[in-house]
Amino acid sequence: MRVDRGGEGFHVLIDNKPAASVVTLHDAALAAVKALDDAVVDRMKVFRAVHAGAVLIEGKALLLPGSSHAGKSSLVAELIRRGAACFSDEYALVDKEGRIHSYPRPLLLRNGRPQQSLVLPEELNAGFATHPAFVGWIFALDYVPGEAFWDVHEISQGEAVMLLLRNTPHEMAQFSGMVDFFTRVAANADCYAGRRCDVAEAATRVFDLIGCK
Repeated sequence: MRVDRGGEGFHVLIDNKPAASVVTLHDAALAAVKALDDAVVDRMKVFRAVHAGAVLIEGKALLLPGSSHAGKSSLVAELIRRGAACFSDEYALVDKEGRIHSYPRPLLLRNGRPQQSLVLPEELNAGFATHPAFVGWIFALDYVPGEAFWDVHEISQGEAVMLLLRNTPHEMAQFSGMVDFFTRVAANADCYAGRRCDVAEAATRVFDLIGCK
């Protein structure tokens, strides 16, 4: 991958093929990270990926499956501010045993603004998880801006598997064995779905629900 400056902006290339053209250096950095995301997932052989934030809490992984704009990154950031270690705010990498591995790249945070910013876990007094972990909890939480509520209920592991499948990157949807991969992910997890309140209150509720402080 490389970023070239030319004309009125910057051009991001992967394998010498154009991936994005932007005006500012800030946008070039964001575009480069997103282009690398696509390239990594497209070439992945050992792991499978799911669109999910993921953190490590007391030796177990907590997954937050969801699409873009679902609030994954902000909740990951709040959880790691409170002592969790970061696996990823975008892709959870799953091995054949169902364990989650770190995807070490900057978090993309909006912090209430339309534009994302690159933030390293170290800026939040945290770090990346150094070892894989089995999943202890799966939370599929929808954030509705401006609302103040917590409407979350327990779901079955089978329902959680379907949620993970719905958040599989399209590059991996064709791979055989995805159901088996995600069944192993959810095998020992407590699973929840619903709507969440603002990120600070949601993080408190999550820690209360899983019995951690």
